[in-house]
Amino acid sequence: MTKMVKAAVMEAPGKVAIREFPYPKLEYGSGGAIMKSIQSGICGTDKHTYKGETRQNGGTATEFHAAYPLIQGHEAVGIIEEIAPGSRRLDFYGEELRPGDRITFCPDIVCGECFYCRTASWYPWCEDPSRECYGNSLSCENPPHLFGAFAEYMYLFPKSYLYKVPDKLSNDMAALTELMCVTYTLDKAKELFAFDGEGFEFGGSVVIQGCGPLGLAHVIKAKIMGAGKIIVTDISDYKLNLAKEFGADICLNVLKTTSEERIDIVRQETHGFGANVVCECAGVPSVVPEGLEMVRKCGVYIEPGHFVDVGPVEINMHKVCAKNIRIIGMNNHAVTGYRPTMEMMLRYEKDFPWHKFISHKFKLDDYEQAIKTSMTPESMKVMVECW
Repeated sequence: MTKMVKAAVMEAPGKVAIREFPYPKLEYGSGGAIMKSIQSGICGTDKHTYKGETRQNGGTATEFHAAYPLIQGHEAVGIIEEIAPGSRRLDFYGEELRPGDRITFCPDIVCGECFYCRTASWYPWCEDPSRECYGNSLSCENPPHLFGAFAEYMYLFPKSYLYKVPDKLSNDMAALTELMCVTYTLDKAKELFAFDGEGFEFGGSVVIQGCGPLGLAHVIKAKIMGAGKIIVTDISDYKLNLAKEFGADICLNVLKTTSEERIDIVRQETHGFGANVVCECAGVPSVVPEGLEMVRKCGVYIEPGHFVDVGPVEINMHKVCAKNIRIIGMNNHAVTGYRPTMEMMLRYEKDFPWHKFISHKFKLDDYEQAIKTSMTPESMKVMVECW
């Protein structure tokens, strides 16, 4: 009898079903692997896909739309169940993987040979037609079907970047690794300051627009990297209060203040200059002009919040030019950052209330309720347990 695997399937915008698929058979020497999913977080991209906002990598050679029906889930932790016979599988850093090892993975499957893979290997910007993305570009209609972590088991392609999880790191924190890697934008801002005095200096001020999971991750990283004053904005008092527990100094509810008031507060709190760094983590285009007003001369505006195309916003580029603002777009994350990020979380395990980062946990059968909950103001990271 064929072993069957339960999975949550996004069949179409707003339509979720629990389905079963055959357990994959690994071909001899193929290098493929099977991961037993422990749990996975719901990403902002998953929410967009549920709402029917599907355009990703817009305007590039790798532009695609979410491939309904699909199994979502790419912020995951799991256990190697099986490696193809006749294959030796290494993690990203060269450690041999064996069944029973706990892992996480990069969502992007890249060729490793194209121009961007050779010249910008830190980031998964591959433009080869073979490029794929777990939980986004791979339809579960195509065998071996299990291309997302919201399933009891998941198929891992031979070229997938896999990362062994440190023994002492909890499953909850391991499942935050991919999200925390997106904060490497702050490392780039720090790099700018090191060379010519722009960007993120030690003790510098940071504004974070939007305090959902991505914004909270940036609060944590900014604090660890030596930020002075951290100012956050959001529509939810719940999220703002949680950001304060993680190190934010000033929390501004955008429903209770005007744009002019928020800009003025930022200037007052930064000696009249404006913030060294502003991070857009709201995923709402309309916040960008306000964020640019908050940046000081020679400051940095970081854009990691728009992985999905939700439309344009009008910007006066003269203001960008007049203040020498550096804008850093971040369409992905540093694939080299997984082990350092996991080790960072372990080192600072007692410095933050990490257990509060995850606001809700659901079982696989309740996936639709989980994704709806993740879009409410009273939620932070929502996790789905697969067993």
